[in-house]
Amino acid sequence: MARPSTIFKRSTNLLLQHIAKDMKTGDVLPTEHRMAELGQGSRTAIRSVLGYFHERGLIGNLKERRLLRKPMRSDYFDVGELQSGAEQIRQVLMERIYQSDMPPGAEFSEAELARAAGVSTISVREFLIGFSSSGLIEKKPRGGWRLCAFDRSFAMELADVRQMFEFAAIEHFAKLAPTDAAVAKVDELIARHEKLGSVMPRQHKDFPALDRDFHTFLIDLLNNRFAQGFYDIVSLVFHYHYQWDKDEELARNQYAVQEHLAILRALARRDFAGARKAMRTHLDSSRSTLLQSIRARELKVHPN
Repeated sequence: MARPSTIFKRSTNLLLQHIAKDMKTGDVLPTEHRMAELGQGSRTAIRSVLGYFHERGLIGNLKERRLLRKPMRSDYFDVGELQSGAEQIRQVLMERIYQSDMPPGAEFSEAELARAAGVSTISVREFLIGFSSSGLIEKKPRGGWRLCAFDRSFAMELADVRQMFEFAAIEHFAKLAPTDAAVAKVDELIARHEKLGSVMPRQHKDFPALDRDFHTFLIDLLNNRFAQGFYDIVSLVFHYHYQWDKDEELARNQYAVQEHLAILRALARRDFAGARKAMRTHLDSSRSTLLQSIRARELKVHPN
């Protein structure tokens, strides 16, 4: 079974506390926007919490979200498992890049990140210094931080490592029992991809958050701390770097939704050869479009 993220656990506990205190059986849960405020997480994280509530029998279905029973002690995650300061900072940084459309070269301060994460500037500084070793952010000479651009060599080396992890995830999924919670998660991801695909192109900018959930699901199957930390770097390089090239963003997102669905549907029917083939197609496509975005950046920086 995939290991739930600490972000997910924290949001789950906060929402369970709200339900226990302020709701009664038969009530409909608040909107996703309100739950994101209550759970101190993104709407993407809240959708994962709703899936957990449905699995536990707390709500009847994901559309109506009517409360069937009050929370029990066993519904909560152990406090000792909850998110560390570093994980909270990482999550806030990633979400700011998503939501603020921050391309490579964008600048940010320790103070604003500390406020958003609810931690001290010392904690933020320690995290950023450590994360800067990846080469994805750098300290400005007169204060503040900057997102970095990446060259072809860096990106291609990362693509090779990403490929190893994600093919390993498929092999791990193949060994799971049909009753494992990860199998139900595949059905949830299929439904979310189909829903987003049905409202393309109008809502194509919702894709990056779903993309992260899809690939994080695969990486979490490995239950490997090194693989999980590695995916933050993948997210920045493969997805945020695309922001240099906006011309093909819609088409790129539309293709990726269908490529994800091909992988997920193969997993759902336990066609692992088909899943590997679909994954190969997706990774090759991702590698190709990343190279195009790097080329677009190089042309903008050095037009001649």
